[in-house]
Amino acid sequence: MLLLDTHVLLWILGDSEKLSGRARKVLLMNDCSISIASLWELAIKASLVKAEKRLDLPKPIEQIVDTCNEQGIEVLPITPEDCARVMALPHIHEDPFDRIIVAQAMERGLPLVSKDENIAKYDGVEVVW
Repeated sequence: MLLLDTHVLLWILGDSEKLSGRARKVLLMNDCSISIASLWELAIKASLVKAEKRLDLPKPIEQIVDTCNEQGIEVLPITPEDCARVMALPHIHEDPFDRIIVAQAMERGLPLVSKDENIAKYDGVEVVW
């Protein structure tokens, strides 16, 4: 099983060319999951008032969840253990969404599919890109 970073989920939904060849290959060969934090992040960014910071989603959150369910992408809850892991992480990445996703990957021993170079700096998380 793989854990997808939020941007990877968006790129999958949009069939984006931004996905690397290696990422495409491993996505086809493995079961995938996303963090509930990714859905929360998308909802927050889509609801921003300022146009320059606002994220235009390809479809409403409910439809994104439906698409994940249809494609067998599991939505992972945030556990107390994930929260404790966040507290122990070095402050390489200040984004709280990325920090919880890293913690979830570590807690579950899941490779994390992400283009984010800061995520790759954490010891103990395997990044696939």
